[in-house]
Amino acid sequence: MDTKIIPAADETAVITAAVHLTSGNLVGLPTETVYGLGANGLNPEAVAKIFQVKGRPQDNPLILHIADPEQMELFCKDIPDSAYRLAEAFWPGPLTMVLPAKDIVPLSTRAGLPTVAVRCPDCEITRRIIRAASVPVAAPSANISGKPSTTTAQHVYHDHAGKIPLIVDGGACQVGVESTIVDLTEERPRLLRPGGITPEALIAVLGDLIIDKAVTAQIDKDEVVKAPGMKYRHYAPAEPVIIVSGSREKAAAYIHCHFEPGDRVLCFEEELPLYADCNPLSYGQEADVSTLSAGLFAALRELDDSSIGKVYARCPTGGGIAYAVQNRLQKAAAFHIVDAEVTA
Repeated sequence: MDTKIIPAADETAVITAAVHLTSGNLVGLPTETVYGLGANGLNPEAVAKIFQVKGRPQDNPLILHIADPEQMELFCKDIPDSAYRLAEAFWPGPLTMVLPAKDIVPLSTRAGLPTVAVRCPDCEITRRIIRAASVPVAAPSANISGKPSTTTAQHVYHDHAGKIPLIVDGGACQVGVESTIVDLTEERPRLLRPGGITPEALIAVLGDLIIDKAVTAQIDKDEVVKAPGMKYRHYAPAEPVIIVSGSREKAAAYIHCHFEPGDRVLCFEEELPLYADCNPLSYGQEADVSTLSAGLFAALRELDDSSIGKVYARCPTGGGIAYAVQNRLQKAAAFHIVDAEVTA
């Protein structure tokens, strides 16, 4: 199979992608967060191709992408008022809500659960494609399962050339990490995955928010999860990743003490001089966390090399979008974190 990349600005992009989706094919699609591997979310056979092409575990639910907030009612039932408030505040945008599913949504799209994860992306070309196809698009991130996510069309091509017929090139993703996921099916709203919509912003609308344990620790492989990115080691390069926390000076001392030939350092741009002899790679500026969010996955993909020994990574602290970057790095490291302030 030949894989064609078509620019989003091409006047044929929308109809070409829509025809592929309605024909049961997979399409690489841009969003503001990461690129998705999209299929007709109402077609079980098309959805099955996503799991096959990605190598994705069958118990990992997909996100159903819609073109307009009003379409939420087509695929969800018993929708609480909190969902409408969140949609008004953040849609289109990098927010996914878990809600009770209508029967029209196949069990394969929702991993056999009574719930469905749904979002309206802030990407005009993709919303136009969804409207033209007249079907919602089930789309996980377009990377091979467990590997760093795709933030450019070229990343998608690298992972899936010859396996999918079309990739729509919308340029580099602005947010760079997957959407925030909040579960609204319980008595209290629960954050399942941090992302571009921060916990602080959610609380401002909801007044309450529980942080799921999957956000801060590895959970058991047998647990049932309602959303993607919760259970398995995700976003990870081939080699082990070790997060080193603490002050710049203490972290640099720890890394220099343990660094071996063939290792790499993933750090902030401001820290590059500290690791000049450690083959460092910057993924953005600590002073501008949005650059870390946008640059993280591209850096992790560059480090996805089995010839590398270990990657020592520096991680931002604090809330807001930094919280999402922390989560992705911790998942990539399987929560292997060393505190340089207390460890020699």
